[in-house]
Amino acid sequence: QVQVVESGGGLVQPGGSLRLSCAASGSMFRTYAVAWYRQAPGKQRELVALITSGGRTNFADSVKGRFSISRDNAKNTVYLQMSSLTAEDTAVYYCNVVGPGPEYTYWGQGTQVTVSL
Repeated sequence: QVQVVESGGGLVQPGGSLRLSCAASGSMFRTYAVAWYRQAPGKQRELVALITSGGRTNFADSVKGRFSISRDNAKNTVYLQMSSLTAEDTAVYYCNVVGPGPEYTYWGQGTQVTVSL
């Protein structure tokens, strides 16, 4: 069992930046892929960014060029750096840690990001 905790959310003005953190427990973190999802009220959950155990990354078209994802395996942590934020980025952001099988998927509690004046 892996415990996952997101942090770093908050209120930010349009055009601003935030860095979210996803910290996971356990000794196998370096072998896991990690994804960030987001969900706004009344909308479907959507994949925002993903980083594999080897460091390969993928991004949703809506955030390409504005968001980056990185990992620090020594700290069991993945970061989502968000810049040029707009109101469309307002959502609860969730971290998903994925192991080698369908039973190895772990979610955090989410962190709220609000982009507003």
